[in-house]
Amino acid sequence: MVSIWQSGPRRGVAVAALLLALTSMPVFAQDTQDSGSTAPAIPKPSTSSKLATHTQIVANNDELAMLTAGSEQALADAIVMYRQIVKNGGWPQITSRKLAKGARGEQALLLRQRLIFENYLPFDTLGAADASLFDAQMVEAVKAFQINHGLVPTGTVAQRTLSELNIPAEVRLSTLLENQPRVAAYAQDLAPRAILVNIPSLQLETVEDGRVFSRHNIVAGKLDRPSPTLVSTVSDVTFNPYWKIPASIVERDIVPHYLKDRSYLENMQIRVFDGVDGPEIDPATVDWATTPPERYFFRQDPGENNALASVKINFPNKFMVYMHDTPHRELFGSNARFESSGCIRVDQVKTVIDWVLRDQADYSPDQYDQIIENREPYVRKVQSPPSVRFMYLTAWATPQGAINFRPDIYHLDGKGFVLGQPEPRGVQSTD
Repeated sequence: MVSIWQSGPRRGVAVAALLLALTSMPVFAQDTQDSGSTAPAIPKPSTSSKLATHTQIVANNDELAMLTAGSEQALADAIVMYRQIVKNGGWPQITSRKLAKGARGEQALLLRQRLIFENYLPFDTLGAADASLFDAQMVEAVKAFQINHGLVPTGTVAQRTLSELNIPAEVRLSTLLENQPRVAAYAQDLAPRAILVNIPSLQLETVEDGRVFSRHNIVAGKLDRPSPTLVSTVSDVTFNPYWKIPASIVERDIVPHYLKDRSYLENMQIRVFDGVDGPEIDPATVDWATTPPERYFFRQDPGENNALASVKINFPNKFMVYMHDTPHRELFGSNARFESSGCIRVDQVKTVIDWVLRDQADYSPDQYDQIIENREPYVRKVQSPPSVRFMYLTAWATPQGAINFRPDIYHLDGKGFVLGQPEPRGVQSTD
């Protein structure tokens, strides 16, 4: 998350007002000294450049979390800035289909103006001799914009970046306002240690005193099986967990697979019981075409086929969701990761487990592999439990000045949605 308020949000208001007064006038090159970019250095990706976000430990970077004690005020300051931009008529639209370093002319100049509106570039660069040139400084500003909008930081303006740039200021303001009650609710009673999951950004942060220890890519709920938002506290960590399969998944997935392939349950090490504590039954003796999915209890044994893989993190909630490992780690190589049935799958989950159980006498990171290889369920209560927040933030701001926007993937903006279970959507592309 890259800061765009190097001198505070009020400077953004002043810059926006001044620029708006000038955008209807021709801009003449002046022989003035380039004052340099106000944007900080762009974080270096640690993995494939095709990914917009990355899983990594960032404890030494002093990065503020998505949600801190100062988030409400930071968001309020951002709203002041965007209200001023809207009041003065908004920002220019870019029409060129692609702009890259070295481009020159009217569209490059419009891009520079557009970036100045949100303070990605200093205002006085408009007076530089090469104001209409897409130079190295603009490349870094575009990268900062892309990072704050969840895009791959290429430094080139193509279709996705162009679409984000051309979203009207009025829409951005509306999104900021929509997220005010969400930020307030999620921030309430937040412990110094917290696990923050933001569904629209497909990321998880482990947080200590407002600073990010590690950041992880996640897989969240499909459009027709959306993840809920919630407020809770970690209770325990279960290694080699059984997967107690919800009736909805039994109905939608498990039984249809079994009816197509009678060896499916055995191959996947899924057992069927007559009730949670009842005896195991032979699934071949049941007429599944007429049997309600909740009539029997389905449980998958620990092992390589287990849907939860090696470990899950539990916390009280009425939605029966949790965070867990996954055998399908290839999903973390995509930017569109809405693929679960509601629970949150976590990339490099061992880092999270070690952080959650840190300083406990009954666990050390060296034990992790040994516990997993044993393949026996093993529960560890968490002695210093962090807060858990499953959030739906399509916009947020930090006291460092970063304003972030993400797509409204579940179409919840405008509905007053804060906490709870979203209604399913029809399956659509998330590309």
